[in-house]
Amino acid sequence: MDLDFFLEILGIRSTSGTEAALAGFLAENLQGPGCEVHRHDVGDGTSNLLFDWSGTGAPPFVFCTHMDTVPPYIRPKVVCVKEGDTLPGGAVAATDDTMVMGRGSCDAKGQLISMYEACRTLAREGYSDFGLLLLSGEETGSKGAKAYTRDCPGGDFVLVGEPTDNCLVSECKGTKAFTITLPGKPCHSGYPEKGVSAVERFVEFMNLLKIADFPKDRVLGDTTWNVGMLKSGNPRNILSPEITFDIYFRTTFATDDLVHNKLLGICGAGAVIRAFGGDSPMCFFSGVEGIPVKTASFGSDAPHLAGFRRKAVCGPGSILTAHTPDEHVLLSDLEKAVEQDIAIYKEATGKKRLA
Repeated sequence: MDLDFFLEILGIRSTSGTEAALAGFLAENLQGPGCEVHRHDVGDGTSNLLFDWSGTGAPPFVFCTHMDTVPPYIRPKVVCVKEGDTLPGGAVAATDDTMVMGRGSCDAKGQLISMYEACRTLAREGYSDFGLLLLSGEETGSKGAKAYTRDCPGGDFVLVGEPTDNCLVSECKGTKAFTITLPGKPCHSGYPEKGVSAVERFVEFMNLLKIADFPKDRVLGDTTWNVGMLKSGNPRNILSPEITFDIYFRTTFATDDLVHNKLLGICGAGAVIRAFGGDSPMCFFSGVEGIPVKTASFGSDAPHLAGFRRKAVCGPGSILTAHTPDEHVLLSDLEKAVEQDIAIYKEATGKKRLA
């Protein structure tokens, strides 16, 4: 693993919408013998990159991850750890190791560097029916994946790199996103009985949501949600005339079709519910001897890569530190990911695995 090259990639800021500099750098520096580089415009000023060893422009097996990261940018740094050290997030180092911290270290530039190393190894072994697809805009609605599906052919198999603790994901939750507006009736706050506070309606909504009867899924467990972009512009001496917020659900096989109707039932009179985006829970390819399996509660580009017949999700690092100031990945986990990526490729394509 070329640690200096990895740090150079981490040093290039690529918050969603600003991936152009990183894409340009990678297009120049990830090329190798037998590899063709294709750039695909997303339509928002960013682009996807396909590194193709097959020479067809549509390799049947594709390693895939994303170039964008969440804000804020955090500069990379290298930390030496000793066996038994407690790592950020609470895990314990199994052996002496090197920890790389910084934005994108596991989500998802760690995926990028390990997949690239896997491709280089496969090329040296004489394989050529594969490619490496790097997408823009995963963190803001999988814009790059949707554009690739719109404009480009798919293939037989796509392995999507996300921080899964180097476990293959067997099933993952779906997502459903809504913007909700709850109306009130403004009045002087000294006489609240003369109006209706939209803020109080929001509190009532949240209380009803907490006791909503979402069935527990036998595989994916509970349905969860998070509220953001909460806005009520009223002064403190006027009851809120309106409150608007986004709500984002992580759905299961048991609840994916229920969420919208549940919202209709608890929002009350006059509420406006606007659905935008989301995908359904999925099952993935997970049958590779020696690679552990688990479910996941986070989304990825996988549901939006509709042109691929089979899909898998796997990669180094932990989702529990991704998107946090403690984001990191161990060098040993990157090296393990290279071996596992090769094993997944050989299992999925029916080729002899490495000894």
